[in-house]
Amino acid sequence: MTIKQLHQLFLGSKGISTDTRKISKDILFFALRGDNFNGNKFTEEAFLKGASHAIIDDIEFAKSPKTILVDDVLQTLQELATFHRNYLNLPIISLTGSNGKTTTKELINAVLSKKHKTVATKGNLNNHIGVPLTLLSMTKDTSIGIVEMGANHLMEIDQLCKIVQPNYGYITNFGKAHLEGFGSIEGVIKGKSELYDYLLKDNKYIFLNADDSIQKEKLNSHIKKIGFSQNNSEFYIIRMTNSKPFVKVFVEDVTITSNLIGSYNFTNIAVAILIGKFFNIELDDIKEAIENYVPTNNRSQILDKGSNKIILDAYNANPTSMKAALESFSNLSGRNKIAILGDMFELGEESKKEHQYIVNLIETLEFDQIYLVGENFYTTESSKSYIHHFKSFNELKVALNGKLIKDASILIKGSRGMALEKTLDFL
Repeated sequence: MTIKQLHQLFLGSKGISTDTRKISKDILFFALRGDNFNGNKFTEEAFLKGASHAIIDDIEFAKSPKTILVDDVLQTLQELATFHRNYLNLPIISLTGSNGKTTTKELINAVLSKKHKTVATKGNLNNHIGVPLTLLSMTKDTSIGIVEMGANHLMEIDQLCKIVQPNYGYITNFGKAHLEGFGSIEGVIKGKSELYDYLLKDNKYIFLNADDSIQKEKLNSHIKKIGFSQNNSEFYIIRMTNSKPFVKVFVEDVTITSNLIGSYNFTNIAVAILIGKFFNIELDDIKEAIENYVPTNNRSQILDKGSNKIILDAYNANPTSMKAALESFSNLSGRNKIAILGDMFELGEESKKEHQYIVNLIETLEFDQIYLVGENFYTTESSKSYIHHFKSFNELKVALNGKLIKDASILIKGSRGMALEKTLDFL
């Protein structure tokens, strides 16, 4: 069966699933393989739950005329997604970066959906499987697609670009994330810039933070760049006026007050404004979209618990985002500032140095208590009595359970695997 024929089956179906737990009638089941699972084994279950066809790559399970045997299910899914993207022929904005991808994507979506029928990446489905599924969720009614791209090694963004074929792109920043895969900050810059390489090759549009020296240097000679800046009048001027605690921006005599904390969220807001203007969204609508956006899913959420105000930023962490969060939190007004910090993952050989760097940074800032959790933070050194080390989450729980914390501002941040949102149960 050709990809074109498979696409016709897809158009006549009710969608795609790679998980038999989420299958309903007339769904196409793609039997993906993984390191610890083989989706081919669930083919019969998929049919029992109503799947119209199953795309498999193991002939042992080709026991029904409704199975479609291919060489590689994942590759077929990706090729189908690209075929569908070209069939729809709609403009697609892709974004990547070390920090802020999901928040930026959601802000852009909130702004553009004021005028356009948009489809954006759900959650963080931003890898070699999630990106094709995002493309295949778009329909003839979609007028703009917004696709987030994640990567933890070189050539991954390049591969995703070939699948998505974006018309526009934006890189949020270059930070110390996934150093284990990229090898160094230079590797991060090279890997994320694969989005630029793709767009530059075909002379496509690039959105630019003109105050980021790395971005500006890489795009210096590119004609189709649309940038924002706080001071450079060559670009669209958007200024941050406050970030204590919520970020406020000033653009064209209009003040926009967000529900996002931390100065590091300024660029996420600014590019959403820039892209909104590019796609002819009225500034009043942009303002309304940004002011109505409230972060969820453990990303810079503001929570009140008793007399305490909690900043829950436990979705992910790397040295760059941890530094930004700590500096921003330290600058907030008020007393009794407490931070509960979990290990940062995927740092490879740099892990010990980067965790110690964060502890050294903490010692230069103003906090009342710091609780460090995880095997990496446990090995760090500090002479400060207010910095406490715990090897495991359970050790932290024992220490804090029953401890009365009142009238405090509390930052909770760590990598996803630390699941520090569990501290809410006993704070």
